[in-house]
Amino acid sequence: MKTRLATARRLVVKVGSALVTANGAGLDLAAIEDWARQVGALRRQGREVVLVSSGAIACGMQRLGWSKRPRTVHELQAAAAVGQMGLVQVYEGAFSRHGLHTAQILLTHDDLADRKRYLNARSTLTTLLGLGVVPIINENDTVVTDEIKFGDNDTLGALVANLIEADALIILTDQAGLYTADPRKDASATLIGEATAGDEALEAMAGGAGSAIGKGGMITKVVAARRAAQSGAHTAIASGREADVLIRLAAGEAVGTLLVSQTPPLAARKQWLADHLQLAGRLLLDAGAVNALKAGKSLLPIGVVTAEGDFGRGAAVACIAPDGREIARGLSNYGSGEARLIARKSTAEIESLLGYVDEREIIHRDNLILLG
Repeated sequence: MKTRLATARRLVVKVGSALVTANGAGLDLAAIEDWARQVGALRRQGREVVLVSSGAIACGMQRLGWSKRPRTVHELQAAAAVGQMGLVQVYEGAFSRHGLHTAQILLTHDDLADRKRYLNARSTLTTLLGLGVVPIINENDTVVTDEIKFGDNDTLGALVANLIEADALIILTDQAGLYTADPRKDASATLIGEATAGDEALEAMAGGAGSAIGKGGMITKVVAARRAAQSGAHTAIASGREADVLIRLAAGEAVGTLLVSQTPPLAARKQWLADHLQLAGRLLLDAGAVNALKAGKSLLPIGVVTAEGDFGRGAAVACIAPDGREIARGLSNYGSGEARLIARKSTAEIESLLGYVDEREIIHRDNLILLG
């Protein structure tokens, strides 16, 4: 465990409803304050941290005097709308006392399923992290329906880890980690220190529903670990009530359960870009741009001769060398019409040509993979 998490530079930390709300008693101010302190310590170590927090619905339930989680969508949305106000205020206050700025981001499944919105979300999150801000993410429970809900914030945490290519996903729960059986029912259950993410035996072992406050259970955490592993992220499942749990995990201490990804991040990224996206168009490059890409740089407008096809921002496109070979592919920051307008132009001219600047690059190197 030590070498796996001690070298992680970008972390997604997910905290569950039972922790955030002290099992439904109301927002646990002391716990939130302590997590903020620990995140501040990680930031001073040079690590980037994204917090995925449950608790809006639970907080709303407490404010509205409801003891049982409602079943109807409109009641869940109402609880989320009420609770989100208190949740954000508490997080903002806690992090500010440790010298950190926060940003609230509410997501739905459509935001990550649509390539344009996926790219927008990724750009926003990476920009915030570059500015030293701690993004606080929750599902946008006030507008979701059953058809587009993530279902639980464990899944959301994994998808965010995929989105920003995090090195690790840390899921804080009210249990010490993953056990061989439910320790509340089986006294012989033992804690699993380390296992492979995606192992089918783990999912069978982890069955069981969540609490009356939260929606997930241990099974959702195991499934989330499998999702996170697809982009190369390891997942730690540990008790959020453990002293200095984030600091100790980041230092490589064996706390809770570590579910290890078998996929190197670069290989996962390459597979995703190279094999799993339909190409919507082509960018024809000059020799200088080809050399720049081979040197690991982003694709700038000056190196693009023209764009072929009809595509929008976030589309997967092929990068074509002067000899007609596809040398790379990636996600375009600009639609085909915009790309044609700024082709052969310097980045300084983008705003005057388009009236705005989405990004300096047509394809950022993080969203591009060389072929062959």
